[in-house]
Amino acid sequence: MPRGEIDEAWIEEAVRRYRRIESLQAEFDQAVATVEVTVRSPDGLVEVVVTAGGRITDVRFLGSLHARAPRDVADSVRAAVTAAADAAEWAREKLHNETFTAYRPLTGA
Repeated sequence: MPRGEIDEAWIEEAVRRYRRIESLQAEFDQAVATVEVTVRSPDGLVEVVVTAGGRITDVRFLGSLHARAPRDVADSVRAAVTAAADAAEWAREKLHNETFTAYRPLTGA
């Protein structure tokens, strides 16, 4: 194609792919907001539910707190929240890979 001419087919393909990426991004955003991961503290005392976006949706204590020192309970909560943040990041990466796996960059060839 001579220099300066517009490749209509390439432009149409670019627009089509852009719309597909927008659609995939919307699917990804929805999944990040709704997919949940549940983790527990290493001692099994605290369970945290977190979305792939990192929002904590529930915290549960799975055992009695009466016999535990406040510092131990705090450590369990901290460990569970840290694990939840890691789990949310893992879930986001997994969702991203699943959502955009078929996407290939558009080349000007």
